[in-house]
This record gives sequence, structure tokens and C-alpha cells, in this order.
Amino acid sequence: MKHSQLFIDSLIHPKKLAAYRLLPIGKVIQYTFLLITIVSVFSLGRFAAGMSVDTFDMDSLTGLTDYIEDIKWLLYPFTFLMLFVVTTMLIFAQIALYALAGLFILKAMKRRGEYRHIWRTTTFAITWATLLSMLADYLPVSSTVITVLSLFLTISLLIVAFTKYPKQPNIK
Repeated sequence: MKHSQLFIDSLIHPKKLAAYRLLPIGKVIQYTFLLITIVSVFSLGRFAAGMSVDTFDMDSLTGLTDYIEDIKWLLYPFTFLMLFVVTTMLIFAQIALYALAGLFILKAMKRRGEYRHIWRTTTFAITWATLLSMLADYLPVSSTVITVLSLFLTISLLIVAFTKYPKQPNIK
């Protein structure tokens, strides 16, 4: 299965997310790193657009501005590496926490599933939240509203996907 198809299905077809719980973990991790790379490149672009020596307009900092101009070629790769590492930690932690919440929701819905299945489903369910967080600075809405909307959207997508998980057997 192609990553582009996984991306499109994550955005448009929430019921297919339940089927993706059976994908190999390698494919799911690849998709996660694709999202991380997209976020990191977008963040680096925003950093590069905002990084200007003109922001230092104090006369006493002319040596500093010259130094920044000299090492700018080194600053961008280091910044991208740091952005990638921090984004990786944040997204994996976000997936783990949503999956933990999803485990409780799955039990409340009386559906069968293991944490590893929920983790895979959650990876695809956070696609909308990731895109919203990237575009948050360009939307005329506060970051708190974006965070709550992302939380609600991800949990909603998980619930829709959980309806396609198998039901727990009735034990009498």
C-alpha cells in the first residue's frame, strides 16, 4: 500500500482506519516518519522565512549579525535536525497518549483490540490534527481552540474506526 493512499484514506475515509490496524508495523512507522518529515520541513520553512539578520537593528550587535550571516549555512541543517528530533518525540508521545485513551474507549464500546492495533489506528487518526497544528499560525483562531479541535477530531476519528473493530464475545 502506498503512503499517498494511506494519507488520503486518513483524511477522507475514517472507517478504513480500523482495517489499517493489520498493516505491518514497519509501514505504520514509515507513515509516521512521513508526517514528521512534513511537519519538520514546514517548520524549517517558517523558521527560514522568519530568520532575518534585519531583526537585529541595534548598532552594538553588528558583530553578532556578521557572525550569524557567516554561519547561516550551518544553522539550517542543525535547526532541521533539532526540529526533526523534537517533532519525533512529540508526535510519538501524542500517538501513545491517544492510543491509551483509545484503549479505554475501545473497552467502553465493548470491542476487541490490543494496544498495538489501537496505536496503529491512532497513527492514521492524527493526520488531521497534525495538519491543523501546522496551519494554526495562519488561522485566525487561538492555539487553545486548535488544540481542543484537534483532540476532539482525533478522538472522533478513533471512535468511528472502533465501530469497525470486532465485538467482544458475550460470555455468560
